[in-house]
Amino acid sequence: MIAAYGLDEIGNELERRWTGQNGDRDGLRTLADVFNRRLLRRAMIDAGFDPLDGEAKNYYRLLTNDDVSQGLKTEAQRRLQQSGIDVEELHTHFVTYQAIRTYLTEVRGASYDSTDSTMSVEATQNSLGRLVGRSTTVVEQKLTRLRSTDRIALGPFQVQASITVYCEACETQHGVTELLARGGCDCDRE
Repeated sequence: MIAAYGLDEIGNELERRWTGQNGDRDGLRTLADVFNRRLLRRAMIDAGFDPLDGEAKNYYRLLTNDDVSQGLKTEAQRRLQQSGIDVEELHTHFVTYQAIRTYLTEVRGASYDSTDSTMSVEATQNSLGRLVGRSTTVVEQKLTRLRSTDRIALGPFQVQASITVYCEACETQHGVTELLARGGCDCDRE
């Protein structure tokens, strides 16, 4: 599949992102989405469809996300088909996280230490920041959809998310970002 779509360079990227060679690692589901979006982008380019930045990612979301209405899925499929892309065949080439695991472990011989003693505070901050960002985006999308279908009444809004850590030993409460920046709570300092 990789060679058929001219995605030879993605193997190194997937391995690097899975093993956390840069201090932060991505899960197999994320990597499957990365591969599938890249595959869709290549199919778009091969069909003469010059995708704008982020366009393949959006089409992938429209085709695969359970939260997308059937009407939007159908419209996305129709547009891709009009560009010469066989969407049904493309779907058969999308991979699962299990396929990514098999590829990384059996084909590339990659592995990672799940006890990851190299996990850094900075990598954790970045990972948690992305998690909060994704959560905020999902909440915004759900509320917007409910509002647009008149299921809830809601004026202009902003979603704010944060994670708070409560230390039971010293009975203090900290925002996770603050806690990581400080190097922990006051327990070890006393």
